[in-house]
Amino acid sequence: MDYKIIQFSKIQDPRGNLTFLQHNDQIPFEIQRVFWTYDVPGGETRGGHAYKMQQEVIIALSGAFDVVITNQDGTKHRFHMNRSYYGLYLPANTWRHMENFSTNSLGLHLSSSAFDGSDYIRDYQSFLNEKGN
Repeated sequence: MDYKIIQFSKIQDPRGNLTFLQHNDQIPFEIQRVFWTYDVPGGETRGGHAYKMQQEVIIALSGAFDVVITNQDGTKHRFHMNRSYYGLYLPANTWRHMENFSTNSLGLHLSSSAFDGSDYIRDYQSFLNEKGN
């Protein structure tokens, strides 16, 4: 499965909208870890790695930021995350980084596995070598 935008249910109400995650079919994996990024200083980037096995969904709960995926051929695909009812699904072996954080942005990350430092590929050339390029 390739990376893709997932649209979550949005219940509109004059008092404020509501979006939820409760069904197994909303995300293509069982959630094992949840973390969030916040207070990212202007001009900084986060990520800059791939996971060997872990899958992830990234949601901009507040504010906005860009998730930039670098494909094996060097082409880039940019997703501007600025709606809390959209998530970006990233399968294993997807090289990505996040940038262009707005003030007070809050990114929620849903992961398919607990933290495992050995699952990270932190060097892009190593990533290409593991992918057989």
